[in-house]
Amino acid sequence: MDWLREHPEVKTIRVAAADLNGVARGKRIPARFADKLLTEGTKFPYSVLNMDIWGEDVENSPLVFKAGDPDALLMPTERGFMPMPWLDAPSGLLPIWMFHPDGRPYDGDPRQALARVVERYKAAGLTAVVATELEFFLIDDSGSDLRVPRSPRSGKRRTGAETLSLRALDAFDRFFTALYEACEAMDIPADTAISEAAPGQFEINMMHQPDPLKAADDAWLFKQLVKGLARRFGFAGSFMAKPYELFNGSGMHMHFSVLDARGRNIFDDGTNAGSDVLRHAVAGCLEAMPGSTLLFAPHENSYDRLVPNAHAPTGIGWAYENRTSAIRIPSSGPKARRIEHRTPGGDVNPYLTVAAILGAALNGIEDRADCPPPITGNAYDQGLAQLPTDWGAAIDAFETSPQIRRIFPDHLIGNLVMTKRQELHYMAELSDEETVELYLDTV
Repeated sequence: MDWLREHPEVKTIRVAAADLNGVARGKRIPARFADKLLTEGTKFPYSVLNMDIWGEDVENSPLVFKAGDPDALLMPTERGFMPMPWLDAPSGLLPIWMFHPDGRPYDGDPRQALARVVERYKAAGLTAVVATELEFFLIDDSGSDLRVPRSPRSGKRRTGAETLSLRALDAFDRFFTALYEACEAMDIPADTAISEAAPGQFEINMMHQPDPLKAADDAWLFKQLVKGLARRFGFAGSFMAKPYELFNGSGMHMHFSVLDARGRNIFDDGTNAGSDVLRHAVAGCLEAMPGSTLLFAPHENSYDRLVPNAHAPTGIGWAYENRTSAIRIPSSGPKARRIEHRTPGGDVNPYLTVAAILGAALNGIEDRADCPPPITGNAYDQGLAQLPTDWGAAIDAFETSPQIRRIFPDHLIGNLVMTKRQELHYMAELSDEETVELYLDTV
């Protein structure tokens, strides 16, 4: 409530939770009812977190007609109120998550799934330190073809990739200045911005933090912010995995290390190779990768990104300082020894992705899993076992993976499989143009 008292100009608030696709589902409420919201929460049907990408009920879901579409309880997360800088009227956002009416966490909530993994780490006396790198496109979608928008600064369109180009960043300086100001206001720890490898593509890194739930919150909120703020500037901000057929897609790379109870990085053994525990964690991530692919590539368009020689991994392997591999150990000082998981696309649900990666790593640590040798050279030429190459295969792998069953509750697995099979069925009816229209702003 302190934030609302400090901002009396805010007359409306939004409460929002992430569904299985990462779409924000919620309500608009007058700010004068905020006290009740903080103490009593609000109610949604359980089925709201299990909608398909169009926002439709999942056919034959046991949450809907069979159960009578009952309500769940949604309570505020630890995040509290924050501004919504992309709206014209001063407004507040209150993130929420789902519980049963008796207070038990709801297993179908993706944020609760991540909290469950975090508790596994706590029970082992460990803390995961997480950072994400989010790639996105700025796109002029006002015409029949997608194009790079005109620069708010110069009025010109730049059609080249301009990798790590300051000129490309400066062309959208007004947008990025507003974006960083908004991140500061929303307590999103945005760090470095770069121009990426496709026209109008950029990446912003988040700072490492020893709170995976906040790291996932930051990524989820950042995606909402970029999409909303871009529209204020007259163009789209999109995390769609592959909006352009001829250019590279967007990823959400995740870096993580693990601290013990004394705050020591257990991936560090004082050498450049890192500890045995690091390799156990890598092994766990590799073993879970086929089953995790649905979470790293959750939509039909996601698989257009996962193709050879397109700066997105296709083979299940790891390496030191090698961006062609699915898992990379970046060069760093020993105390900063960490794992970078490069498979997820920009279109992921951050809660499910962070949960899948951390859960897989902990599986490997618990099992003291054997790690294959690191690769050298181009991963695309190594003859590695491959990720599922299409959406249907990824759904099947997710449903049957024993590693996934150790990370996620059966209820969430069943809900997500039903959702994705429904989407797979109906996506066959869409043209390429309708597919872009569906995903551009949604994911």
